Amino acid sequence: MTRIALLTYSTRPRGGVVHTLALAEALAKLGEDVHVWTLGRGGDTTFFRPVDPAVTVHTVPFHAAEDEPVGERIVRSIAVLREAFSLARTDYDIVHAQDCISANAALPCLRTIHHLDDFTTPELARCHERAVVEPTARICVSASVADEVNRRWGLTPTVIPNGVDAARFAAAADDAAGRERWRAELGRYVLALGGIEPRKGSIDLLEAFALLRGHHPDLRLVIGGGETLFDYREYRAAFEARAAELGVEPVITGVLEEDALPALVAEASALAMVSTKEGFGLAAMEALAAGVPVVARDLPVLREVFAGAGGSVAFAADVHDIATAMDRMLTRRPEPTAGRLLAATYTWRRAAIAHRDFYTHSPAVPTWSA
Repeated sequence: MTRIALLTYSTRPRGGVVHTLALAEALAKLGEDVHVWTLGRGGDTTFFRPVDPAVTVHTVPFHAAEDEPVGERIVRSIAVLREAFSLARTDYDIVHAQDCISANAALPCLRTIHHLDDFTTPELARCHERAVVEPTARICVSASVADEVNRRWGLTPTVIPNGVDAARFAAAADDAAGRERWRAELGRYVLALGGIEPRKGSIDLLEAFALLRGHHPDLRLVIGGGETLFDYREYRAAFEARAAELGVEPVITGVLEEDALPALVAEASALAMVSTKEGFGLAAMEALAAGVPVVARDLPVLREVFAGAGGSVAFAADVHDIATAMDRMLTRRPEPTAGRLLAATYTWRRAAIAHRDFYTHSPAVPTWSA
């Protein structure tokens, strides 16, 4: 049995956090001794959803400082997690960080690079650079991101795709009561997940949605989720100002209850993933599992991951293309079988087996236990 520490920066439902928990549980089912370390903000003592008891959770208290600049908050996040984890790191055979904050806290470590960012805040830029360059080995969840790492740094990550809980989202398509709840509350809607931030292309989506209204006057724009340590207040203010100019009133759900999410996805008329950067596109793959068509930004990584989805995914390069693709999906909903079959091929068990093999056989993976 291998003792594995997986580290993430938050207890909230961000993509990397979802990945961390699902991978931890799948590794535990393979018989590994898995511990997840995280920062607990706002009094959080555990994650946004129940975690399999076979996984040990360590939540490190992180108290918010009012009006703390984002750079200082990131530096303090790293320091708090590093101090707590350093007391226990020799208990583990494998130390594997899932984001730049936890990687900086845990170095030397392995690192999963989900996607690459271009930060302008100096502290964030330094954090990002160290978390790519200094780990002893790297995993990417798509070949496209691995290729970008290779072009920019000359490094060669191992590619291990995400898993998807396809059965859970497929079952939501048949959850009549759950879907009716959202239908009664929201009517007919296009859904985007991940909150309002530059990487999610939220303003582009807003602009595209405004172009749709002539053909779909009953349609609403719903944006779910969105918890981050980063400070996007200026971008959100710009989003709100532009929404007012366009006369669009999006529904902003904030963080969703985990049990409510699958039905929200399944009831959507379409899911929009118009991010300017993605590592895999987990939310879009979950939508396909629920039989919901996807409009995706035309990025190499999304072309790679969704190549087998047939007509269930439409790719769009700009605001006009996004609106056109959305109109097409809403007017003639595509047959969902190809998308459902694609989602079912990505399993967390397969991802966990690939990680275990990597931990065992890669010459770049050291051990840290005493």
